[in-house]
Amino acid sequence: MSYDSGKTYSWKADEVFTLSGHEFGLILNALRAVLSTEQAAQVLLAARANDALEKIMAKNVKEGKLIEGELPNGNEEKLD
Repeated sequence: MSYDSGKTYSWKADEVFTLSGHEFGLILNALRAVLSTEQAAQVLLAARANDALEKIMAKNVKEGKLIEGELPNGNEEKLD
């Protein structure tokens, strides 16, 4: 069997892959370069803000303050 970049592959969760020092450095430096951009900082901040709102919503669903679906009076704030 040979590798085909056009195909999708899967592996077991406990599978171990070995990287050379060169490969590790290449991946590390590529990720650092991308994550050091202003755009990445904005996306990461947005992701953290989203996580905070999701936690707040989960807490309020548990407390009964947020309910699934629409209220019949039409005065609700709809979140999709």
